[in-house]
Formats: sequence, C-alpha cells, structure tokens
Amino acid sequence: MILIGVFDIASWWTIVIAFQVVVISTYFFWNKKKSKTYDPLCNGKAIEWNPIPIVEHDVTVEEPPLMGRIDDNVLNVGSSSFLALDKEESIMEDSLKSMEKYGVGSCGPRGFYGTIDVHLELEERLAKFLEVEETCVYSYGFSTIASAIPSYSKKKDIIFADERVWFAIQKGLDSSRSTVRFFKHNDMDHLKKLLSEAQQKKELNPKRRAFIVAEGIYLNTGEMCPLKRLVQLAREYKLRIILDESLTIGVLGKNGRGLTEHLGVPRHEIDLIVGSLEHSFATIGGFCAGTHFIVEHQRLSGLGYCFSASLPPMLTQAAISALNVIEGKPSIVGELIENSKKLNSALSKLKHYKFRGDEVSPIKHIYLKKDDLTDRLKHSYLRNITNYCLEKGVAMTLAAYIRDVEINCPEPSIRLTSSRKLTDDTISLVCSLLDEAYEKVGPKPELQPV
Repeated sequence: MILIGVFDIASWWTIVIAFQVVVISTYFFWNKKKSKTYDPLCNGKAIEWNPIPIVEHDVTVEEPPLMGRIDDNVLNVGSSSFLALDKEESIMEDSLKSMEKYGVGSCGPRGFYGTIDVHLELEERLAKFLEVEETCVYSYGFSTIASAIPSYSKKKDIIFADERVWFAIQKGLDSSRSTVRFFKHNDMDHLKKLLSEAQQKKELNPKRRAFIVAEGIYLNTGEMCPLKRLVQLAREYKLRIILDESLTIGVLGKNGRGLTEHLGVPRHEIDLIVGSLEHSFATIGGFCAGTHFIVEHQRLSGLGYCFSASLPPMLTQAAISALNVIEGKPSIVGELIENSKKLNSALSKLKHYKFRGDEVSPIKHIYLKKDDLTDRLKHSYLRNITNYCLEKGVAMTLAAYIRDVEINCPEPSIRLTSSRKLTDDTISLVCSLLDEAYEKVGPKPELQPV
C-alpha cells in the first residue's frame, strides 16, 4: 500500500511537470510567432521618420585655421601655436624617428597594452617641469578637463565655476551631474557671496565635496584668473581647486610653468592642474598634474584616460621634444610675452573696434564698437570682416557663437592670437587690415538695426 501511494504521488508530479512544460512551450512559441507580425499601419514596409533635433537652437561653430602659415602668402593669427613650435625642425625629426621605431601606435588604452616608454618619459618630464609629484597624459586635449571634473565631482557634490569657462569645461560640468553655481567672470566678490550663501544653507559641509573650477587664461575672454584671491577663498571655505592651465603653460612665468609661476602661487595650493599639449607644445593630447594620490585617481576614474586609445608615440615624442626646446631656451616665453604686449598696445588704437584680453595674454577678443546691432548682425559682419582679411592674406578665427537661445553666452567676437614669431610689421598689418575691412564690409552709419 505504501508503494502504491508513493507511485501515485510520483505520477501526479509527472503530470504537473508535463503540464507546465506544455504551457511554457505554448507561451514561448506563441510570443515568438506574434513578434514576427508587422505593424498594420506600415504594412510591413519601412516608413519615413523625422527625429526631433537634439539641439533645438541654431549653433554656429567656426573651425580655427590651420597652425602656423596656411601657405606662403597667408599669415595666420588665429592659431594657438603661441611658441611657433609646429614648424620646429628638431621636433619633426624626432617625431619621424619615433614613428619609424614604434609605428603609429597600439590603438589601445593606457591600462591595456597602450603604454609605451615615451608615455612614461613624458609624464616624468612634465612632472619635473611643473614641479609636481606626478602627471598623467591623455590622448586628447578636450577630453582631459572634460574627464577630470567628473572623475572627482559626483552627483551629490557642488561646483563653483566661472561663467566664461570654455566648452570642454562645460561638458565636464554636465558629465559630473553635480550641483553647479556660476559666479560672474573673474568677480571674486560674487564668488564669496555665493560661497557664503552656500555655507549658510549648509550646502558646504564635511560630508559633501566642493570644488572651484577656473582657467588660467580664459579662452572666451583672454583674461587672466585672479588666482591669489581664488586660492584665498578656496582655503577659507574649504574647497578644492581644479585649474585649467591650457593657455598658460609655456606662455606665462619665467620658465613657462604657467600662471602659478607667473603670480608666485605655490603649486601645492592647486589641487589639480589640467593642461593641453595642443597649444604651446604644438602637438596633441593633454595632462593632469598634482600629487601622487590625485593623479593615481585619474588613472582609475578618468574616462578619457581609461577608455581612449593612448596618445600615438610620434605625437608623444613631439611633446617631449617641445619640452626640450622650452627648457633649453626659456627666453622664447619672454619673446611671446613681449609680442603679446605689443599686440595689446596696437589693438587699443583701432578705430572701429574694442578688444578684451590681459596685456600678457596671447588671446585677444575683438568686438565691434557699434552697440546698436543685434548679436546676429554683429556675428554676420564679423564673418564678412574675417573673410575680407583672408582674401588679403591674413587668417583670423571667428569665435563660436550660439544664436537664438537665452543663456549667458559671449558677445560675437574675432579671436586673435599672439605668437613669438610676430613682428612689428605683421602686427601693424593686422590692425590696419581690420580697420580697412570695417570700412569695406562692416556696418554702415545709415544701417538700422534689425
């Protein structure tokens, strides 16, 4: 009897399991068959689809001209090769030798068969040059600061940033998903007010990381950061500083070490120094510099470092060779500063323009004096002026301008750059040509604003 009972239980379980198999199989095949049916609205044929634009406003981005002279008949004052090392023979020879030795690169990230001895040499040389403990090299200048910010500042943190930071910093702020407070450009009183309000609201507390993000020289204005005052506020309210020295490395300081050397600010006062190799070093890539702890965190958390193919050995060697030139002949930095001052003086005498930029800054922004025009018309006239100058043999850069959107965007401008190769004659040519272009294709007195 016991055996019969056990047999009956086993039979029932067999039946139940078989029933489950049948139900599940039926459900699976029915859904598989159903998924192959077509939408009756399109009768199995592809239909037209017009996606909504990701960016709803009209964005005009002007690509900068090529570095150095475009050809023998065109002078380029839109290039950011401030030290004019892009045509340096020794750098090109060393780069070609590196390509013969290593090829074009491994196409792998630094942490996965992408690191070559020249990368380690460049990092060691940069750390010694900048007088910091350690550096890490990125393969793209834009991604350096855009990766550095979100690698430290996260969703629950807070960032105080200058309202005129350049586009890569803006993308880094977006990627961090942190709370961002913008202070007025170079206005340390406004920054102090924001910090005081945040402290009263307990937005600044030991459990929340807080940062200040600034540029040594701002690409969008050509003006220098008041770093001493910035450091004072950061220490008073216990914030960390991320400083982008892309436009000051190789530009300011007795030895070209940047804004910290120029103003005499100790390097340890800056938590993270970020820079680009695509200006004074005339190559590609960027770097982060600081203490061993800070840089090691970059190697583990910087997305542009972890997931991008490493900097090609040829371009890495170009940066090393450029550093050799700067260290071997630091007087070229003084030549650049002197030319920047001369350009500043010449621009102050223009008839139809106003300009912006510190005296020693190699970046100058030229604006129309005529104020009764819309930004759209100003941008259009400045485009005509740059086109006219190009026809006459001088290439300039029209700064990026965002239209039809109500944000605190820069006024339309022409961005001029200084170089150690500029002469009194070329500076005079640029300024006279700007006034001539205004007379020919600029706004006329009888024009009514639209």
